[in-house]
Amino acid sequence: MAPMGIRLSPLGMAVFCLLGLGVLYHLYSGFLAGRFAFFMLSEPAAGGPDGPRGSAATVDLRELLAVSVLAAVRGGEEVRRVREGNVLNEKAKGKTREGAEEKLTSGDLLSNRRMCHLLRAAFPAVQINSEEHVDTADQETVYWDHSIPEDIKGKIQPKEVPAESVTVWIDPLDATQEYTEDLRQYVTTMVCVAVNGKPVIGVIHKPFSAYTAWAMVDGGSNVKARSSYNEKTPRIIVSRSHAGKVEQVARQTFGNKTVIIPAGGAGYKVLALLDVADKNQEEADVYIHVTYIKKWDICAGNAVLRALGGHMTTLMGEEISYTGSDGNEGGLIASINMDHKALIEKLPDLEKTSHK
Repeated sequence: MAPMGIRLSPLGMAVFCLLGLGVLYHLYSGFLAGRFAFFMLSEPAAGGPDGPRGSAATVDLRELLAVSVLAAVRGGEEVRRVREGNVLNEKAKGKTREGAEEKLTSGDLLSNRRMCHLLRAAFPAVQINSEEHVDTADQETVYWDHSIPEDIKGKIQPKEVPAESVTVWIDPLDATQEYTEDLRQYVTTMVCVAVNGKPVIGVIHKPFSAYTAWAMVDGGSNVKARSSYNEKTPRIIVSRSHAGKVEQVARQTFGNKTVIIPAGGAGYKVLALLDVADKNQEEADVYIHVTYIKKWDICAGNAVLRALGGHMTTLMGEEISYTGSDGNEGGLIASINMDHKALIEKLPDLEKTSHK
């Protein structure tokens, strides 16, 4: 009941109530909007029923393998187009530790652009390390249609892992020096997926023969190891510039019948250890590299070898971790269906060369 002498009109009450509601709206609208935005951002960023499996916090390795194969092939298309058009726009991007000129071409850059955009669009939560850089102003959107090739579906089961544990290593054009010399057989594009630093998916694509090798550790592969090896007089494949360094030690270790195969590209050298249906692919028993090498050069090959039961280690036999820095200081030795430990014990002197 209102105090005596004061009358509350209906209009006054309505105005008072509206003012009160206005104050409450002002105070709580920002809070409610913030809670709504938080709810929306907390939803899985998988893109609905057609998006990748899992949430933004996980990725499916089978899908990542499918996209990696597609990325290597798409990058290879750019590599081949530039080379066949003979518009390389070749330039020097620096010196290697050995003093050799390191080259860069349009093939490197365009392949890198296409591969990075595809992988980042499909898996935005995954860390990607590439040999080349993508212009941050380049906002091209590339979509993946979420299709998985039948050969991958038939061999690989879905497997989700935390996105934060995954690092993708891209080599958009392996063997650039040979690419500029038109030695096309050595050129590859490569993608590797490492989980907690261990290489688990490897894709090696040869753009000029349309051959692609892929493998997933504890999953499956479309390539296999060769069955014939000779540990007493192995064929050792090395970089073209390292043949002289390796030959003397190798012949002293394995005998004068040891064959040294100079070749370009780390991807090509790993494929030499495998049963590859490509007439332009040489065959070898052991792959040795005696100096510093970047991880995007070797990660894919390491994953393929691991999936097939092979080994790639430093020259001292240490496993190579694909986290942290982008370089491997300890050289490497790779083999499959051989006594890897015995090979390392036979080549102790090469480790001294790897740091030069």
